[in-house]
Amino acid sequence: MSKDSNAVKIQIMDKEYLVTCADEERAELVASAEHLSAKMSEIRSSGKIVGIDRIAVMAGLNMAHEAIKSGCLDGEHSRSTASRLETLNSRIEETLAKHRNSELN
Repeated sequence: MSKDSNAVKIQIMDKEYLVTCADEERAELVASAEHLSAKMSEIRSSGKIVGIDRIAVMAGLNMAHEAIKSGCLDGEHSRSTASRLETLNSRIEETLAKHRNSELN
């Protein structure tokens, strides 16, 4: 990540999160959050899965499966993509954990 990092406000399933991100990754982060939110809303509306954590896991699994099927996760490109996804996933997990902690207090 570059020195020029800023907190970006993203919205996932009607909840706002602040995620630190390099300026050059901002558009990708916002697009990723919108995609994740759409997938999670789709799963929630099916009514088969209850609980935000389970919905998030299922959305992540579905998105990973789609990426594998489309061939996005092979070769050198996939290592770079996987690394970026891991970084974004870590940031999202940290933000979700902080959000859960603030709801408990």
